Amino acid sequence: MSGHVFVVGADLTRLSCDDVLVPTDRSLRVARGWRPLLPPELVVDEQAEGDCIDLSWADGERVLEVPGSGLRRAWLVDTVDDRGRGLPWLLEGVREALAAVACREVVEPVHGRARRLVGLPALGTGWGGAAGQRGAGGAAGQRGALLRELLPVLREAADEHGFDVALVLRGPSDLAAAQRVRRGQESGWDLPGHLRELAEQLGERARRGQLALFIGAGVSAAAGLPTWEQLVDELAGRSGLDDALRAGLSRLPPQDSAALLARELGSEKLEAFVAERFGPGPYALAHALIADLPVQEFVTTNYDPLVELAATDIGRQVKVLPCDEAEPGAPWLLKLHGDAAHPESVVLTREEYLQFGNTGAALAGVLHSLLLTRHVLFVGTSMLDDDLIRIAHQVRTALQTQGSGTARRTGTVLALREDPARARLWEQDVETVAMGAGDDSPAEAARRLEVLLDLIGCLSTPPTGYLLDPAYRGMLNEEEQALAQALGGVVDALPEDAASTAALEVAGLLRRLGHGGSAGEGDDRPVDAATRSRDDRPQEQRPG
Repeated sequence: MSGHVFVVGADLTRLSCDDVLVPTDRSLRVARGWRPLLPPELVVDEQAEGDCIDLSWADGERVLEVPGSGLRRAWLVDTVDDRGRGLPWLLEGVREALAAVACREVVEPVHGRARRLVGLPALGTGWGGAAGQRGAGGAAGQRGALLRELLPVLREAADEHGFDVALVLRGPSDLAAAQRVRRGQESGWDLPGHLRELAEQLGERARRGQLALFIGAGVSAAAGLPTWEQLVDELAGRSGLDDALRAGLSRLPPQDSAALLARELGSEKLEAFVAERFGPGPYALAHALIADLPVQEFVTTNYDPLVELAATDIGRQVKVLPCDEAEPGAPWLLKLHGDAAHPESVVLTREEYLQFGNTGAALAGVLHSLLLTRHVLFVGTSMLDDDLIRIAHQVRTALQTQGSGTARRTGTVLALREDPARARLWEQDVETVAMGAGDDSPAEAARRLEVLLDLIGCLSTPPTGYLLDPAYRGMLNEEEQALAQALGGVVDALPEDAASTAALEVAGLLRRLGHGGSAGEGDDRPVDAATRSRDDRPQEQRPG
């Protein structure tokens, strides 16, 4: 069965996957940023330009498996072309590395994912030479050529070996360029026609600033965090309840089970558990795909910080409401049921749910507003949460009071499997789109959801984010080159210490067009590090 190639903005050291390709050279020097993936005992020589690893190459070998026993396996890949062998040599190394990865048996992919996930950066874009840095032996601006050649190689490997591949980038210009390459290639998404049409509709809404996201517990389950039932089970294990009482928990509604466990554990132990269990950690592919979308408004009932961590790793500073103060133009995430960083805010028990209904009106009002003014995309939720049901009912009532002519669906639910009864129940409020039939594997349905999010991200990414990035000069057509040259004059005219409102506005525009988005000049960058400039993509805030 064919795999899929994802393009995503993330930090590979924090992305949950089975295997990671780590770039190195013949001296086995590794950039400091890759250290979290390597056993500390293998680092034998720490230097500012990179740390040396205590392994050795065999003759002609370009791929080394790093010993380890964790959830992720790292592979060192020689990507530094110091002999001028060019892009074909680099691509052959990628093929060799992915073939070596395929030989390692993986009985069960990480966190029950349907397919094994292999992550890699844009190999060769640092000291590897493919980005065209000074002294690297290539012409400036050839990073686009690397992407055009690399993506088909990754697709071939995914088809041959049956695993999924995530090409992980960290800068807006890198992502924009990669998505442009993918949009020019028809194949790449194994989705039925109706899901392709949905991706086009949602991508257009995202581009126009009409899309908001609601993120449920199913998204974080892909990162190994517990669902509600699993959470109750884990709390029961810490509570000291006897077997009879623990067996009786399953017969109680979830909020009542949580209330009993909270009473047994005590508030301090419960809050400590929430802070520990839902604290920072590796995020799932779905978190990164969601954080990449050009969306400004997010709502979640999850306690964990994984969406905002994924966003931070690509330069998006997401304000977490209600704890943070919202800023004009900045993306925000509303934690409807509390935040693990503030465990006293968590809504878990029956009493807390009832209290939220009385005192959480301000927070609920934010979701009311989004349902009235945006198109809300629901991901990872079964639509069974009492607060969500109450909010949807209130919005429906508000629309009905304005007359039947204003009745409309206010969002789209991406369900894992077909559930005709639940879809019929919600059909007045939202359109429910299933990722698979009722008897399909939940893991396969979740993977199809990831593929759909990947396509939405590709179609919604602004197509001009690399226009002024010299590393992608080779991708520009004649008209774009002339425009980039004209805008270069604006860059030269803009003072470095500009402080006026007009100058700051122009500087923001230039950043969004890729100015300052790459260290394409000079050869002092770490090996194969993707760009990490600030991501301040604008959004046209229009009524939904």
